[in-house]
Formats: sequence, structure tokens, C-alpha cells
Amino acid sequence: MKYLILRRMVQFSILVLFSFSMFDFALKGNLSSSVLFSSMPLSDPFAYIQLVLASLQVDLIALSGALIVFLFYAIFAGRAFCAWVCPVNIITDFAYYIRVKLRFNQTKIFNVHKNLRYYVMGFVLIFSFLFSYPVFEEFSYIGIIQRGLIFGGISWLFIALIIFCIDAFFSPRFICSHFCPLGAFWALSSHFSLLKVRYNLQKCTRCYKCLGVCPEKQVLWMIGKENQNVKSGECIRCGKCVDVCEDDALGFSIINLRRENEK
Repeated sequence: MKYLILRRMVQFSILVLFSFSMFDFALKGNLSSSVLFSSMPLSDPFAYIQLVLASLQVDLIALSGALIVFLFYAIFAGRAFCAWVCPVNIITDFAYYIRVKLRFNQTKIFNVHKNLRYYVMGFVLIFSFLFSYPVFEEFSYIGIIQRGLIFGGISWLFIALIIFCIDAFFSPRFICSHFCPLGAFWALSSHFSLLKVRYNLQKCTRCYKCLGVCPEKQVLWMIGKENQNVKSGECIRCGKCVDVCEDDALGFSIINLRRENEK
């Protein structure tokens, strides 16, 4: 539960900072584009790429903000945005919790190709260029839910309910693990990030509880097989596997890339 509590604290703290955007110390804007301390631009790199493709223009301030965010995740945090920042994660985690409680976790109404999100990401970028319109940003459920949680309203509840129902009753983790183009972007960007989940085969008793809770089970292919750090960019660094591991076989660590590449 340690990392779950930490993640919720971070997610709600970010929402609170956006809520008090009238103060200089707070974040002004939204998850797509914001300003920190009234001076530091922060931009979603995926949103920025869509805007560039749509307008065929480069905004240097937005570019600097996109680079700051991109480098933070690509070099250090990996795909942590999905588990530690995105408000949709709160909904999908709750949906999965309900799914397990109702014992629907072994049932899928439909199967989804594991690479669907990458196709969605590709189509978003292509359509942004063809239609001169930032496709995902204009209809982003992430932005709708964030604004709803901060400012209230009704429409965001409808979107949140749809996401909840899909994940709880039709296909587990569909939105975040199979569909989301932003998640696909961060997965592609995070392969060489320094923050990894380490695995110690010698300590592992092969209870496989980690596989039961991991939202991206494919990244834990090494469990019970070999000593290996989780290298896949699809790992969202949520810490669920670490929380349930009673053997101390899993944990977070800062990886020496040179040593990793020599293995």
C-alpha cells in the first residue's frame, strides 16, 4: 500500500496546485500546457508534437516546456506519468478493484491487440497533420477529467463513467494499457530511463503475486526465470509489484545504464 498512498498523494497534490492557479507558486494551466512559478513552461511533448503537425509552426517557449517534461521522463522517471500524474489512473485502478471484488477479473468481453495504443498514437499524429487539428488534445478524456475534478461540472462524470465501465466490465486495463496514445508515447520514450524495477531471482519464492497486480504484466516476463531489471518502457513505475512482494525480490533502483548494456 505504500506506493499506492504515495501515488494518490502526488496525484491529488497536482490537482490542488492547478486548483490554486491564481497564486504564483502554483501550476497555471493544465496537463497539456502549464507554467510553474510563473516562469517555467511545462508542456506535454505529445500534445506539442500534435500542435506542430497541425500548424506547421514551432513555438519556442512551448518547445522548451516540452523538452523539460520529455527529458525528465525519458532520462529519469520513465512512464511514471501514467501512474503518478494522470487522473484517469485513479478511475482505472478503482475499476480494476471493483472487477476483482466482483470476480470479473478472469472474464473479457473482447480481446484487444497488445499494440493497439501504438496504432492509435500513429493515427493521431497522421490525422493531426492531415486535418491541421491536434486530434487527441481536442477530445482528450485526460484533460476533460482533470478540468472536471478541478472546476466541477457534469460532462466529465459521463466520460469517467464510460472509462470505468469499459475497464470494470468489458476489458481490464483497456484504456491505459491498450488504447491511450499518450501512454504509448511515454512507453516509446522510456526504455532508457534510469528509474527501474529491479528483480532478484534468488530472493523470489515464485508466489507470482506481482503478476496478479501488474497493469502491464508483459514487462514482468523475467519473474521466476532470471535476474533482470524491468527494461520495458511499458512499465508505469506504479510500485504495485513492489508493494505485494513479501520476499524483497522486487524494488525500485537507479540503474547504471553502462552496466545494463554490458549484460
